[in-house]
Amino acid sequence: MDILGTSLRVCVGDLNAAIGVYERLTGAEAIRFQRGGVSVAAVGCFFLMSGPEAELSVLRKITATLAVADVDAAVADLTAVGADIIAGPVPTPIGRNVVARHPDGAIFEYVDRKQAAEA
Repeated sequence: MDILGTSLRVCVGDLNAAIGVYERLTGAEAIRFQRGGVSVAAVGCFFLMSGPEAELSVLRKITATLAVADVDAAVADLTAVGADIIAGPVPTPIGRNVVARHPDGAIFEYVDRKQAAEA
């Protein structure tokens, strides 16, 4: 599996206020989207998330988001090393994702930029 980059997840109380801070720090413009009841802003290598605590508490269990070339290849590699696929693969606003629990218990989200039609 090719890991292309890592994004850090940050839960914030005020998404609009946080966006300005992270845009200034990274020099990148926020890309906003909704994921269930959670508002998300991708700013550089950060995913800022704000929403109901019940949903954020689940998202906090995911250590990081890893960009990969192909989610299907990631699933094959993860399965080969004994990881449990706990969600997905499913389409996202920018491609597809899968959430996996590694044999050591760490939970990661893997995402690609392939559209569902390409998959």
